[in-house]
Amino acid sequence: MTYRTLSRPALALMLATSSVAAFAQTSETIAIAEKPPAAMADAARQIERIRNLDDAGPMLNAVIAYDPNAAAIAVTMTERLLAGRTVLVKDNIETREFPTTAGSLALKDNMTGRDAPMIANLRRNGGVVLGKANLSEWANIRSDNSTSGWSAVGGLTRNPYAIDRNTCGSSSGSGAAIAAGFAWAAIGTETNGSITCPASINGIVGFKPSVGIVSRTHVVPISSTQDTAGPMTKTVYDAALLLTAIAGEDPADPVTLTAKRVADYTQDLETASLKGVRIGVMRDQVGNRDDLTAVFNAALADMERAGAVLVDISFKPNSQMYGDSFTVLMFELREEMGKYLASIPAFKDGKTPRSLADLIEFNTAHADAEMRWFGQELFEQAEATTDREAYETARENAVRIAGEETLDKLLADNNVQFLVAPTRGPAWVSDLVNGDNFNGSVGFGSPSAIAGYPHLTVPMGAIEGLPVGISIMGAKWDDHAVLKAGAAYEKARTAVLPAPTFERWQPAER
Repeated sequence: MTYRTLSRPALALMLATSSVAAFAQTSETIAIAEKPPAAMADAARQIERIRNLDDAGPMLNAVIAYDPNAAAIAVTMTERLLAGRTVLVKDNIETREFPTTAGSLALKDNMTGRDAPMIANLRRNGGVVLGKANLSEWANIRSDNSTSGWSAVGGLTRNPYAIDRNTCGSSSGSGAAIAAGFAWAAIGTETNGSITCPASINGIVGFKPSVGIVSRTHVVPISSTQDTAGPMTKTVYDAALLLTAIAGEDPADPVTLTAKRVADYTQDLETASLKGVRIGVMRDQVGNRDDLTAVFNAALADMERAGAVLVDISFKPNSQMYGDSFTVLMFELREEMGKYLASIPAFKDGKTPRSLADLIEFNTAHADAEMRWFGQELFEQAEATTDREAYETARENAVRIAGEETLDKLLADNNVQFLVAPTRGPAWVSDLVNGDNFNGSVGFGSPSAIAGYPHLTVPMGAIEGLPVGISIMGAKWDDHAVLKAGAAYEKARTAVLPAPTFERWQPAER
């Protein structure tokens, strides 16, 4: 078996070979899905789109590597849960047939030959690993002046709706690839916004599950407190189906052993209703754009017509949560990265990084390729964050404030089951020189990320042809309920969603 790899920017990744039979192991599955039409043809068509739109044409740079034999593999999986559906995997998650680089040249030779447990679950349940998706390098934790969607391995990911616009991050390639039709679904990862923001900006569904639903073993880490993987798809049902396939316990990741899962996250989604459901509207997190407010209000009107009871909420978060969460990320990045790097096989050239300090040294030595546009000040700050007592205090504070004192209290005090807000504003112009241009007034995703609670974003419309999503947030372990609410909104939505243009943005005619 041979694999196509990108050479952007002129990087040849060494890829191993494997047999189709290796992807067709016999095992029990949760359920048997109806065979999708022409699974083999679907995969072949997706590969052709990658060749025409990622390697050529607009060159989205969403896919780092793909398996040209995926169509043949898909046809062997038709009697399992996912029935040969194709999945792109963010390139900080290990799959046995591809290197796992996290977008960095420091890990270009990181060919572990391992499947992360979530990937083993995916294959067991009939999913086909189509390839690896580009990402914001190191999941956007190297610098606070980065441009989302850029990595030294994959280059800058472009937004299918306007190729001069950003894809957000860090699951940038995952979001752009699904919007462009490169696979049935993708797996992203999130520490704080890295699934939901790119999903919203690329006009797809993204679900950040409660931390513990999905294993984090063999995933390049940032934070043991906040990291999780999750599905990025075209529909809420597909997100629930993929989550069902990848979720599960993992003895190597103890938080998964206490998670409260359901066996099938698609159960009752098709009949889900908002009738009588009380939903809290986070009015102070709608932002300062009139056009975004109008799109959000139209989504709320759809919910009301579907029977939801909307409750306006005015709330200002406790700012201590953000500072303490940052301390947690800095401390855990150094510790967790060291553990991960210690676990990978040695590189053939003998230059295997084994610590965050090694990565800092690598970036300094390869500054022309790695640090042309932004530095590594967050890596350096994390390396210097060593006070365990301060970390433990910060972690207790951040999780308590975000969970018990924010989300739990808002849900209980207002007698609502979910909270909603716009996820983000529309995509901004990508600017490698000046970095990202976030509108910080929009959204309420951080408490869910810090507390480890579920957060779903669903497309709700567009501004000048640029997609925007609505966030639906619930209590910890209420993942299934949040997905059902998202599916019910999806059915009630009246907005006409735009189609990708694969061109530079232009003002719409009026």
